[in-house]
Order: sequence, then C-alpha cells, then structure tokens
Amino acid sequence: MSDPQGTSRVRIDKWLWAARFFKTRALATEAVEGGKVHVNGERVKPSRQLRCGDEVSVQKGLYTFVIEVLVLSVQRGPAERARGLFLERESSIAARQALQDARRLQAVADPLPGGRPDKRARRQWQRLKGR
Repeated sequence: MSDPQGTSRVRIDKWLWAARFFKTRALATEAVEGGKVHVNGERVKPSRQLRCGDEVSVQKGLYTFVIEVLVLSVQRGPAERARGLFLERESSIAARQALQDARRLQAVADPLPGGRPDKRARRQWQRLKGR
C-alpha cells in the first residue's frame, strides 16, 4: 500500500505527526531523539525513512503502542483517516488495557486525602513551616 501522495518513503517524525501520535512535529522529533520510538526493534533518528510494513514501537508516558505501518502519509488529516494509517498489535492493546486497569484499581485502593485544606488546616501548615 502507499499513501495518496504516491510516496514510498516518509520520515518517521512526519509520519508520527500525521498519524496523530504527537500534536506537533517538534514533539515527534523530540520523542524519536529521546529513544521513545523504535522501528523494527532499533532505535532510530528522526530522518529515518519509514516504509509500509515496518513495526513501530512508540512509548508515550506509561503506555507503549506497538503498531504496523499500513499507509504512508505526510499530511495530517482527521482522526478517522489517521487511524487507517496503522494497525495496532493485539498484544499492545491488551498490555495497555491491563496497565489502565491496574492503575484504576490502585487509585481506588489508595485514595488521595480529601480535597483542599480548610482555613484551620492551612494555618496549622503555615505554623509548621515557620511563617
């Protein structure tokens, strides 16, 4: 498969931006340079030429996306079209879902202390800090 523009290769940073993994090309470039993106298991540079069929691993925060490139594009379009540029592996989807579930359960088990301090608690805190 190829993209509508007829190119057979696209820079990885441009493709990640067009596939809506990152909001700007600068963020995509920064992620690639920072080692958050691997193509076919190798760390790459932002100028790496991506081809259809390449396996790309993208780490965003705690989540890792393992995808196969289906279509190349250098134009950022609607999210509907961006989802058609790649196919995410089932194992990647399952791992992300398991991590989300674990984090949700941890949040329920360890709730944060109740909201904002009231006037009395704030004054006690200021006394402790020596103000």
